[in-house]
Amino acid sequence: MHFADRRLLVLGAVWGIGLVASGWAPFDRATWWMEIAPVLIAFPVLVGLRRRFVFTDLALLLIAVHGLVLMLGGAYTYARVPIGFAVQDWLHLARNPYDRFGHLMQGFVPAIVLREVLVRTGVIATGRVLAITVLAYCLSVSALYELIEFGAAVALGQGADAFLGTQGDPWDTQWDMLMCLIGAALALILLSRPHDRQIARLRS
Repeated sequence: MHFADRRLLVLGAVWGIGLVASGWAPFDRATWWMEIAPVLIAFPVLVGLRRRFVFTDLALLLIAVHGLVLMLGGAYTYARVPIGFAVQDWLHLARNPYDRFGHLMQGFVPAIVLREVLVRTGVIATGRVLAITVLAYCLSVSALYELIEFGAAVALGQGADAFLGTQGDPWDTQWDMLMCLIGAALALILLSRPHDRQIARLRS
């Protein structure tokens, strides 16, 4: 079995188990479908690309973790995730912070994935231009996601409350985009060097 196929088989098994557990009795079925939709899109894309573009272990691991974060949020809705309540009590926060964590991951993971695509396809090598491009892309994706949430709110009315997860915060949209930007910046600061080493090994 090809190396890429083995890794995707493991990813598919992990995500499959996660989807079953997440979707067994979610708090709100419609919200669950909306939250896990990126997983259902990402896996076929990864399978389709497996011969032409094999992601590094780091990128694939982050993609896997991000999928599980989405599944957990979909099962409970982001405002009701139990671990979020534990952190809320521990830090004496006014709201469940799991939604903030989800948007942090929305920047953290795509930053590494996009960075890898840009570097390995030769579009941008390294340096400031690469970092600025990645940050701008992640922020634009976050803004697009907020527009999708806005569309869902308009279409579904009160039924979109669980999907929006604003928890009464009038600045929730701005906070979401800020957390995405922070996540992308953290990924570039913390993981660029090990990511470059993994990319170099793939090229050798």
